[in-house]
Amino acid sequence: MTSDLTPASSPPSAVAGVEAVSVLADELRRRMYAFIRRAHRPVTREEVAGDAGISTKLAAFHLDKLVAAGLLRSRYDRPGGIRRVGRRPKVYEPTDTDILISIPERRPDVLAEILIDAVVDHEPGEDPRSAALRTARHRGEELGAATRARNRPGRLGPERSLTLTESVLEQHGFEPDRQAPTELRLLNCPFHPLAARSPELVCGINHAFLDGFLTGLQAAGIDAVLAPSPGRCCVELRAASGDRGAPGPTAGTCAKETCVPPGDDTGGAP
Repeated sequence: MTSDLTPASSPPSAVAGVEAVSVLADELRRRMYAFIRRAHRPVTREEVAGDAGISTKLAAFHLDKLVAAGLLRSRYDRPGGIRRVGRRPKVYEPTDTDILISIPERRPDVLAEILIDAVVDHEPGEDPRSAALRTARHRGEELGAATRARNRPGRLGPERSLTLTESVLEQHGFEPDRQAPTELRLLNCPFHPLAARSPELVCGINHAFLDGFLTGLQAAGIDAVLAPSPGRCCVELRAASGDRGAPGPTAGTCAKETCVPPGDDTGGAP
């Protein structure tokens, strides 16, 4: 399976989602879009215009707006496969794109994919939590390796590692905040609502994913460490102070609804 956090199936950007929703703010466009979805087949401009009670020219204008927003796709074809003399009409049908808007950004679908893969691909004798952490780390390594292959950065020092990491995590809703050349705080956790239900598991998955990303990126001198603080992700990326994966703050520190249990070195973000 492929996670939404991997380039192979990266989700639409938040900007694209907002633009798509803004197009549907117009009541006429909403009705036209709903009509096309209900049709379950490609429809012509004339059909849409007839249902909406407007001219074909006006319908074409609004349909092209829906196409530009990624909500519809168009092509020239015969509706229903009926062969007629003359030019084939332009037809419209919904795209397969899912538009989700969340402020701040939440990605429960990514967490669900990791957990499903952990269940499907668990190793003999492996407990569920260990399988989830292993899968999350693997997902992170895949994204880091793909990012490295795409950018070809060569040897990475701490500052360049964080610069490249910052741009990737921004795309995935972590809201990175560069406090210093070698310190990156994450102001948002895309998994926050679920982290409140099971902080040890969800935060551990987040931490394993980010640590795996650094490994796949071949980031030198940067660690993903625990740094619980109210209102932001429990994981920070900062200059390495020792072995990769060493815990950050004192165990038992709580952030908002999320705690890092005493003795737990694998927790993560709230």
